[in-house]
Amino acid sequence: MRIWFKMMQDNHLLKDMTVTDESEETRTHKIFHALDEVCYAFDLGKPIWLESNVNEFKRHAKTRFTQDSFIEQIAFDFLELQVIEED
Repeated sequence: MRIWFKMMQDNHLLKDMTVTDESEETRTHKIFHALDEVCYAFDLGKPIWLESNVNEFKRHAKTRFTQDSFIEQIAFDFLELQVIEED
């Protein structure tokens, strides 16, 4: 599985990172591990999965974490998570 993360501000890409996970874990565990890895690399607190994030991810294999998903203030508009390749 490959997951692409994009940090966006004013329609400009600030940072991006692709995480590849070829383990035998479940899809959900792979997503959470990748999100942990990116938050560590980008020095971010982990976002909270709101119901809107879960629903959007189920429909499109993609979601955006905005300020509502973070406890601390963020210096960007959103962090986008998109599955670009499934096992």
